[in-house]
Amino acid sequence: MKPLLSVAALALGLLSLGASAQSPVNPHALEPVQQGSLPKQELTPQILYQYLLAEIAAQRGQFGLSAGAYLDLARSTRDPRIVRRAAEVAFHARQYDSALEAIKIWLSIDPASQQARQMQATMLLASGRVDELAANLGRDLAGEGERTGEAILQLARGFLRYPDRVAVSRLFEVLTKPYPQLPEAHLARAQTAMGVGNVDVARAAIDSALLLRPDWEQAALSKAELLPKGAPQLDFLKAWLAANPGAQQARLGYARTLVSEKRYEEARAEFRSLLAANPDNPEILYAVGILSLQVNAVGDAEQPLRRYVELGRGDLNPARFYLGQIAEQAERLDDAIRWYDLVDAGENALPAKIRAARVLGRQKKLDEARERLAVARATMGGDVRLTVAESHLLRDFGRHDEAYAFLAKALDAQPDQADLLYEASLAAEKLGQLETVERLLRKLIALKPESPQGYNALGYTFADHNIRLDEAAELVDKALALAPDDSFILDSKGWVLFRQGKPEAALETLKKAYAKQPDAEIAAHIGEVLWSLGRTDEAREVWRDAVKAYPSNDALNATIKRLMP
Repeated sequence: MKPLLSVAALALGLLSLGASAQSPVNPHALEPVQQGSLPKQELTPQILYQYLLAEIAAQRGQFGLSAGAYLDLARSTRDPRIVRRAAEVAFHARQYDSALEAIKIWLSIDPASQQARQMQATMLLASGRVDELAANLGRDLAGEGERTGEAILQLARGFLRYPDRVAVSRLFEVLTKPYPQLPEAHLARAQTAMGVGNVDVARAAIDSALLLRPDWEQAALSKAELLPKGAPQLDFLKAWLAANPGAQQARLGYARTLVSEKRYEEARAEFRSLLAANPDNPEILYAVGILSLQVNAVGDAEQPLRRYVELGRGDLNPARFYLGQIAEQAERLDDAIRWYDLVDAGENALPAKIRAARVLGRQKKLDEARERLAVARATMGGDVRLTVAESHLLRDFGRHDEAYAFLAKALDAQPDQADLLYEASLAAEKLGQLETVERLLRKLIALKPESPQGYNALGYTFADHNIRLDEAAELVDKALALAPDDSFILDSKGWVLFRQGKPEAALETLKKAYAKQPDAEIAAHIGEVLWSLGRTDEAREVWRDAVKAYPSNDALNATIKRLMP
């Protein structure tokens, strides 16, 4: 019996040989020649002349001339070094008949040469001689015995990256025909059929493979890939896993498909099942942690994310960032800062610095928080998000004049920066500087006429101060036309309607906004409209629920205090 390595080595060499047809010939990238196998060959002037002619032609890119000269030398000398060089040059020149003749001489000298057999296979395929190649490979497979199925799959893997996928598909139709009893033959046919987009043939072949071997995980995964995404994939994998519960890769594929379909709770259950069998698998640990956060099961997220970080494989920064958020939510503020400080790269690096500063603000360490943000601005290119974060800190501490002065200074350096214009308008509104608010937001609208932000902010400001209500309605309607599903713009619309004396219409719009995005200020508005309609019990209920979710919201608490002193 031939060793399986012969077929495997043939398959693995095909890609590199295919690539060599596109690149300069390398006479040194050959199998070593055993000195004992070299013929006794006198270096005559004629041989030297032909060799130099062939080599100089190759170096000048005249591969046709070089191939002919080398082939003549190969015939006359039968020296394996020259024979191999002749095959290489003819292959590069795409003179496949000449190359095959050289390879035939090569194999007559060295029948065990894997490189010659690899090149012969590539040559036959490139020249369209599929039946001949299938016959050659078929003879190899006939000697594999019980390992024939595995050998077929190894060949398929070797050929899958070959450029001419149509030829490869035809080859495996012929090559697998004698083996209808082998599931591997059907899978190989499916894989190569997919290479040319022949989905119907691939599906039929996969079904045949699973009929012969129903519990074959590789075939089940291949079938799932061929099915339409979504419910068809999920239904098949779920049913197959019910019969094969220990199939880990298929369960992983099922879990990933659930994630792609946004069925997060079901996906989490599958990943937790996988974690029980693979407790230190980084990918599964991370998935369980992230999915637990996604479904708001924060208590289940921390341990797997901590273990993921402990293992130290992969990008740890996202996990560190999420661990900081978990600690912050649990009021372990020093722990949160520690995790945020460990985030040293990637897209979470800047948000981590901002969140660490906010946590310091919650600890009443405003100066330290501002110092951190200043250092970050100096080291991270002055990202505007750091400036906005510092203005929020000042606002949270009630230092609105400092917040506005800080933003005004930033605007001196970047007068057309949209985020700074918006934040400065908010700070000016807190100071009662409505003319400044309007000036800043009008500039924002001029800079970004297709953005709803400026229209909404200015319209809401007018409504909140109960002035210029018709203009407020026009501005908010413009914002809604640009972003009709935005919950905060819907809130503004409801508030404008309320100020215009249309409480019923206002209530309907505000409830629609709250359904899209439960928010403390929207709840405050709903409660106030209900209160104005005499539906005070309903107003109290709305506020009570909102206070539970947002106990520190200033706007909510101010509304309740004003109407229920």
